[in-house]
Amino acid sequence: MPHAAAHGETCGSEAGHHHGYITAKDSYLRRLRRIEGQARGLQRMVDEEKYCIDILTQISAMTKALESVALELLDDHMLHCVLAAARSGDDAEAQQKIKEASEAIRRLVRS
Repeated sequence: MPHAAAHGETCGSEAGHHHGYITAKDSYLRRLRRIEGQARGLQRMVDEEKYCIDILTQISAMTKALESVALELLDDHMLHCVLAAARSGDDAEAQQKIKEASEAIRRLVRS
């Protein structure tokens, strides 16, 4: 599995630290592809002039699937990136990671 640090993408100051989702990357990609398929299915339903309530039901299912992925990514961020920043001893970095997580939670709650 590729290491995120090899691409210059680290979420902590520790050498070799990588994004928390990297160990579940394939699972995330499978789920996102499934959601992409749901979006194509929605387009097809509109194109075929399906019943509006059926389309809304599918939109709700797709929204829940996206929310589920988002919450798991947030968990990974908290368990890896935020925790690594807190353990680093760099208070400014730890506070920044917590602020990022809080802002992400706000965006999720508003959507």
